[in-house]
Parts: sequence; C-alpha cells; structure tokens
Amino acid sequence: MNWCHYRFRTAWQLPAEPEAVYAVLERAEEYPRWWPQVREVTPLDAHTATARFRSVIPYDLRVTAHETRRDPEALVLEAALSGDLEGRARWTLLAHHGGTRALYEQEVEVRKPLMRRLAVPGRPLFRANHALMMRSGQRGLRRRLEVV
Repeated sequence: MNWCHYRFRTAWQLPAEPEAVYAVLERAEEYPRWWPQVREVTPLDAHTATARFRSVIPYDLRVTAHETRRDPEALVLEAALSGDLEGRARWTLLAHHGGTRALYEQEVEVRKPLMRRLAVPGRPLFRANHALMMRSGQRGLRRRLEVV
C-alpha cells in the first residue's frame, strides 16, 4: 500500500439548482470568500491558478491547479494538481430532490516532505483533517448560495 496516496469522495446536498452551484464552483478565485480553509487562490492564466489550503492541522498545502475540463453542459469541473499534492480533483453536479448533489472526487499523492515522513502514523489524522475541511466547505457554499 502506498501510504502517501489518497482517494477522497464527498457528496454534498445543496438547496440550489445545479447551474447556480456550477456558477459558484467555476470561480475558484472566489473560494476563499466562502471556504475558510482555502486561504488564497491566485490565477496564473485563464486555466491555471495556485492555491494555499490550511485546515485544522497547522500546516499549509500549496498546489497549482490546471483546468483539464470545464463543461457547463455536463456540469463537470476538473483540474490536474501539482505541488504539495499531485493528482486530480473533480466536481460533478447533478439535479437531486429539488436541489443539487455535488460530488467532489480527489485522487492525489502527497509530495509535502513532512506529510510523507508522517504518512503511516498521520494517515487517520490527515483523512480527518480533509473531512473537516470538506464539511466547512459545504457550510460555506450553502451560505454563499443563499446570497447569490
């Protein structure tokens, strides 16, 4: 088993139409306004940005995200990640019970040296840290959708 490899899958039920959710999620540079753990997003060009994340554990993760798919018809956003995390992340939105089911999938290999050294004993903590970040993101997105 590669202890530095992670696969996450999180589903959020949101009280807004899929197109409204997509309109918020496609503007990654605005994530820090509603998702506290996304500390900053800096666009590099029309398809690439750097981002800094920090959740409960006191360390920052820095990644460069390069858009690989932006499909407003299929309601899919996907990016290749490099930096402290190498891999991919994808949002897929579906109409569900009068709102939206937002599925977030991420498959990454940790490259940050400290996290690699702590891969085995830290794995449960890293997974819990990610889960807390995702819960906070869902709350923030729900609030953001109320004002959009």
